[in-house]
Amino acid sequence: MENFDLTDDLRWTLPAQAKLKMIPFFARPQARQKIEAMTRAAELEEVTAEIVERARAEFGQ
Repeated sequence: MENFDLTDDLRWTLPAQAKLKMIPFFARPQARQKIEAMTRAAELEEVTAEIVERARAEFGQ
């Protein structure tokens, strides 16, 4: 699986990267920003698949 160049300060798990890749390319940058903001708000250092799913629920998808 390809690695994404996401951020310097947050790690992304492989399942989280896979879920991000399933988001349409045109919406991916905005989704990534929202997901990373949610991760930071939770004071976490790693983006997990669960956080990506939580963000998708908030987006209404």
